[in-house]
Amino acid sequence: MAFTAADVKKLREMTNVGMMDCKKALSENDGDMDKAIEWLREKGLAKAAKKSSRIAAEGMAYATVENGVGVVVEVNAETDFASKTPLFVDFVKDIAKVVAADAPADIEALKNCKYPGSELTVGEMIPEKVMVIGENIQIRRFARFPENFSVAYVHAGGKIGVLVNLEVSGGIDATVIGKDIAMQIAALNPRFWDKSQVSEDVLAEEKKILVAQMDNDEKMASKPLQVKEKIAAGKMNKFFEENCLLQQAFVKDGSVTVEQYMNSAAKALGGSVKFVDAVRFEKGEGIEKKVDDFAAEVAAAAGLAK
Repeated sequence: MAFTAADVKKLREMTNVGMMDCKKALSENDGDMDKAIEWLREKGLAKAAKKSSRIAAEGMAYATVENGVGVVVEVNAETDFASKTPLFVDFVKDIAKVVAADAPADIEALKNCKYPGSELTVGEMIPEKVMVIGENIQIRRFARFPENFSVAYVHAGGKIGVLVNLEVSGGIDATVIGKDIAMQIAALNPRFWDKSQVSEDVLAEEKKILVAQMDNDEKMASKPLQVKEKIAAGKMNKFFEENCLLQQAFVKDGSVTVEQYMNSAAKALGGSVKFVDAVRFEKGEGIEKKVDDFAAEVAAAAGLAK
């Protein structure tokens, strides 16, 4: 029974085994899909299929600038140990190169891009890496800045990746300025970049909270609502200072804001800098990690669980 490229692709999707092994399995079994799957299982090659369903909450957040294009990616693995292996780190860096060069629209488009130095696509390369590394690997997200001046920063070996995009005038090198801003973002993770981005709904909610706090304060509770609202409005600058990047105190010099530092540093270099955008990825952020209850597992194995 002959088989086609579509059969190979289907077998790969079913087993998460590499393309060449899938071809061999179909060849050895005259194109019979069921027998090919059984053959792969007997060879121990279909273990990657089980790995693909396991939670991958570790990994690496990585930011870089390739030929003027800024890129930040997050790729996940199951354990911190695997995330630090050269094979995994190189894989993450290769993914960043693909994003920079090919400008994929989303993860699915990225998987259809050619993997560097290979005839395989990124999607076809993933199970190959799974087989070698021995863990589930997932490309979770990426961002790309093709314009302006980008600066990348990676914190703690890949725990956090930050990409800052600046509009630079005067022919100056704003790398140090961009890195300082990126480090600020990594450390404080501001909710907004600038106070102008804070919506009316958020402002109303914050003012409501401030008024409620005054209602519960013996010294303030008796004051008229209009007075409380006026006081709350006056306190919003504190909210901006805590939650908006450009209004935050600069971590290296608390006497100035980030915006003031950026402007003065650029002026000292003979130019100007305008903050455009930034992206901050923290590995595993928002992924629900599995918590193993070892005692419960032992009890269940011993037949003691109720």
